Amino acid sequence: MTVTIVGSQLGDEGKGGIVDLYGDAADVVVRYQGGDNAGHTVVEGDEEYKLSLVPSGAVRGKVGVLGNGCVVNPRTLFDELDALRDRGLDPDVRVARRAHVILPYHRVLDGIEEEAKSETDDEVGTTGRGIGPTYEDKAGRRGVRVGDLLDPEVLRDRLEYVVPQKRAIVEDVYGLDVADLDDPDALDVDALYEEFREFGRRLADEGMTVNAGEFLASAIDDGQNVILEGAQGTIIDIDHGNYPFVTSSNPTAGGACTGTGLSPGVVGDGEVVGIVKAYLTRVGSGPMPTELGGVEGDTPGYDEQGEGENEELATYIREEGDEYGTVTGRPRRVGWLDMPMLRHATRASGFTGLAVNHVDTLAGLDELQVGHTYDLDGETLETMPATTEQWADCEVTRRTFEGWPEQDWGAVASDGYEALHENARAYLDYLSDELDTPIYAVGVGPGRSQTIVRERPF
Repeated sequence: MTVTIVGSQLGDEGKGGIVDLYGDAADVVVRYQGGDNAGHTVVEGDEEYKLSLVPSGAVRGKVGVLGNGCVVNPRTLFDELDALRDRGLDPDVRVARRAHVILPYHRVLDGIEEEAKSETDDEVGTTGRGIGPTYEDKAGRRGVRVGDLLDPEVLRDRLEYVVPQKRAIVEDVYGLDVADLDDPDALDVDALYEEFREFGRRLADEGMTVNAGEFLASAIDDGQNVILEGAQGTIIDIDHGNYPFVTSSNPTAGGACTGTGLSPGVVGDGEVVGIVKAYLTRVGSGPMPTELGGVEGDTPGYDEQGEGENEELATYIREEGDEYGTVTGRPRRVGWLDMPMLRHATRASGFTGLAVNHVDTLAGLDELQVGHTYDLDGETLETMPATTEQWADCEVTRRTFEGWPEQDWGAVASDGYEALHENARAYLDYLSDELDTPIYAVGVGPGRSQTIVRERPF
């Protein structure tokens, strides 16, 4: 069977930890979209592993697959694999031949384009990893796929077609001199060919490439358990998020089908677990109706309004939750839990269960608030409006909850849900009732042993 893990908010919900938690019963863990812009932190005993591309299950010795919906930077892939091996692990990672390849010119263009947007305050807050430009080339039918790296003639043909186009964009559109770029070889056909042909050889020599849909369907037919792992979160889904402040792929459950080659029936017959942070964070620009404070360069209107009246509280939660991007290191914007957002995410992916993380981070507050509904031009909204402009105009109607004290979180995780303070349970029960979805797990710390497990989906 399958279990699909979906971020229900703006990313950074703790998906990697939940994949790791349920990974013991899995045989295969699959990333179905995104690239090395995803940040997964997995704690194993006293060891912490920060991964941006390799599926989280690699830490537990599971077969990892990067599906055809991913965009793959071979430099990052082999750097992470080598680093895991240096730490005594033996990761078994397969890569879909249909997955597209991030090339150095994608990263160059990502940086140039985001800098140009920043001059008009339209920056998305990308990680600069070349994700968007790679998906653009995929949609424009000028991409290089992993399978192309295995055939030197095809690889050279692809590069000779696309590199002159990229050079023209840099020189003629942005008026830059290629020689002045940090990586001038990013637009050199011969240099790219030699480097990426070598990556193709290594992929072939290590038997890493697969026809993903066939590989996964065969595993399921053989009775194996498969986790489908999304990157980022629902509200930065390119179709269902707050466009244009979105990623370039589909983190929602539907993306698990297109990004792996498995049918909707296979994914729908399994479990879909929505991962929720007990409050809200985001990196980058765009609306955030429940935001408490502000982050310079990210929060809209920061230059005019300053930090915000609840900046002290936002800073407290940010520090307690270590809310800095795994990939970028940037401080995350902080806000209260947003229920219209979660109702939208639940509908879009059909959650069968929830995993709520960072409940311990909120301990010690006298009271908490939740964005229960929106008010838009006098109309009460239970869920997010379709346009980002309307979302930005929404006023939040809040509900207040009594806070809970610090607890011995290890003991709580061991003793179970009823060991949580009653105020924490009231908060979680409200969340479950509003979404009409049971809570499968509650994270009360970063380690695998610091999670209350109420339901194991496999």
